Amino acid sequence: MNILFYVAVAMFAGLLMTRLTRLIHLPHVTAYLLAGLLIGPYVFNVVGEESLHSLEVITECALGFIAFSIGDEFKIANIKAIGKPALTITLFESTMAVAFVLCITLLLGFDPIICVMLGALAASTAPAATLMIVRQYQAKGPLTNHLLPVVAADDATGLVAYSICVSIAKGMVNHEAFSVVNSLLMPLMEVVLSLLLGALIGFLLAWSHKLFRSRMNRMSLGIASIMIGVGVANYFALSNLLVCMMIGAMYVNLCDDAERILTYIDYWTYPLFMLFFVISGAHLNLAVVPTVGLLGIVYIVTRFAGKYIGSFIGASVAKCPKVVRENIGWALMPQAGVAIGMATMALTQLPLQYGQQIQTVILSATLVYEVLGPLVTKNALKRAGEI
Repeated sequence: MNILFYVAVAMFAGLLMTRLTRLIHLPHVTAYLLAGLLIGPYVFNVVGEESLHSLEVITECALGFIAFSIGDEFKIANIKAIGKPALTITLFESTMAVAFVLCITLLLGFDPIICVMLGALAASTAPAATLMIVRQYQAKGPLTNHLLPVVAADDATGLVAYSICVSIAKGMVNHEAFSVVNSLLMPLMEVVLSLLLGALIGFLLAWSHKLFRSRMNRMSLGIASIMIGVGVANYFALSNLLVCMMIGAMYVNLCDDAERILTYIDYWTYPLFMLFFVISGAHLNLAVVPTVGLLGIVYIVTRFAGKYIGSFIGASVAKCPKVVRENIGWALMPQAGVAIGMATMALTQLPLQYGQQIQTVILSATLVYEVLGPLVTKNALKRAGEI
């Protein structure tokens, strides 16, 4: 069957599932994951493994746009406005989430390669879910002001942590002796080169506004630039996530009309993101779930514990108001797009037995986080008196 047929099936399945999940007030991302699970090769096999493999280009493209949207949050004016508190909170909570997951899974005797990768994936949160709650209830106040930049910075630290840890994991898979050059300096060089490439593309994208005045043309240039970023990064074995994040950061800081163009790009990417989550759900092999049951529970608990304790310490160090110290950790529970994207990348960068196990843990955790996360975030904002 033609690949376009399976694209249409994935979109219809995702849309129909939202009609069912809305009855019990679940987020759309959960509906898309469930739809993918049902039509995937491990349940009803509407979309087989071979067809699923042919849809990987959609996953790669969506990851680029997810990273680009993270970069959009790093406008210098916004960073200056939040100052050190949000950055201090981010440093503590992301570091402690990584440390908690890594150390406790190692102590419990799980495979070190799996532990390293899950530790890296623990840093990221779900900006889309958090932003949805804030907008839906029109939340305003000190907690909201700190929460949004922290969530955006979380994903940036998660991307950097992933780039470093996947290189370490590859060395462990190949039984290479640990060396500072291979395990730390080379991954850091990859991070730096990825950011430089993204900065160059972002600069050229902003400069191109001098040649094209139409908003539709500018939107088309933005979309093309992200795709170029993904393609060039893959060709040179760089991080396409970091490249696209930097494109977004440069664009939003150098272009006066960026915010308006970004709104158009958001409209264009909605069905792309829906496809991404449906395809991600289709990769979930239920047969593997029992084998990672304890690991999945440990990941869910330790990641949240690290987030909550780290954010409380960070907010205390930054001398944030009490409502921020006591509630921001709860609002950092959601995890979805970026973590799923990085877990999907692990499928291609690590042997199948590792990549599939990592992805299953993350997808299973996402189902839990995306059911509980928005509810917990809403209650945190309510306790803070900002709804």
